[in-house]
Amino acid sequence: MSLLTDTASLEAFCERLAGTEFVTVDTEFMRETTYWAKLCLVQVAGPDEAHCIDPLAPGIDLTSFHKLLANPKILKVFHAGRQDLEIFFHSTGAVPTPIFDTQVAAMVCGFGDQVGYETLVAKLAGAQLDKSQRFTDWSLRPLTERQVKYALADVTHLRKAYTTLSKTLAETGRVGWLQEELATLTDPATYRNEPRESWRRIKARTRAPRLLAVLQALASWRETTAQTLDMPRQRVAKDDALLELAASQPATIDDIKRSRLAKPLASSKYVDGVLAAVATGKAVPDAQCPRLERDDSWDNQAPRAVVELLKLLLKTRSETHHVAQRLIATSEDIEALAQSDTADVPALHGWRRELFGADAIKLKHGKLAVGLSADGNTVEVFER
Repeated sequence: MSLLTDTASLEAFCERLAGTEFVTVDTEFMRETTYWAKLCLVQVAGPDEAHCIDPLAPGIDLTSFHKLLANPKILKVFHAGRQDLEIFFHSTGAVPTPIFDTQVAAMVCGFGDQVGYETLVAKLAGAQLDKSQRFTDWSLRPLTERQVKYALADVTHLRKAYTTLSKTLAETGRVGWLQEELATLTDPATYRNEPRESWRRIKARTRAPRLLAVLQALASWRETTAQTLDMPRQRVAKDDALLELAASQPATIDDIKRSRLAKPLASSKYVDGVLAAVATGKAVPDAQCPRLERDDSWDNQAPRAVVELLKLLLKTRSETHHVAQRLIATSEDIEALAQSDTADVPALHGWRRELFGADAIKLKHGKLAVGLSADGNTVEVFER
């Protein structure tokens, strides 16, 4: 069985990989009952060798593997690696670099939006993946030989996907495009969970600055508590409960109990933190209260006809250049472009502007037209 469970075997494996050009990496983890992901298995493959690493094995020291991740001379290849990178960032304090993400590369190469690993492997490696262990509890021990074999497939086939995509990127001159996308994945800020900013994930039903200040303080308390207790944030307090507390702004435990949604937070475990958070939010100076832009008012709605035309242009450019639409421009980008020629969106910068953004502005001002080809089978873009 290709499962490394002791430090010496892991160190020897990492030493053999030290001179390789790239390694493929994947993880299996659990986080249903925790705030922080629990790393249960790491799969690593070099060009000629692949093993699973058991981070739960008694006494195993992962230092040699962490050094491998930090080695600037070895490219680390992932597929949809954001969650893997987050785990490594929180365990080591650094993001592995350099990296290559085959899902992002596939989008650059025209395989569609967020192509799955199974689909990519079938197209690029001609392999069919075993699905039998998809819902395995990877925290249970011992692992079976079938589980290990299943897990290794996530990195062994990834080698072929990487080499094929890497060659395509070089041939099409799109290596730089990929690097732009990977900049976000290698930025440590991507993985920092700042409690003071966690309120932005909650869909507030109000724009009142004072209520938002209380909501911000409550969300910060919840995030800090969840991190400290290693518990999912929704198990500490539901979003609706925080919104209710922000609106009612209780000053006592009896005030909390009056709310059906917030009543569970009246327990001695949380009540002091809740009341302190409410008091903090109420004490924020008016000028420092958070505010939300009124970007959803009728006056700020982009003209629907313009939005639809831009979407059609995006689809045409995506198909012509074999790049995933979502990578060129998001729905939010289209809305912003429809409203402003100078919108601060990626679609108006770099390769995206050349591919789509510049023509989007021309289309808005009648310098381009979109219509059917002479045979009526395709959509084309015409100069006017």
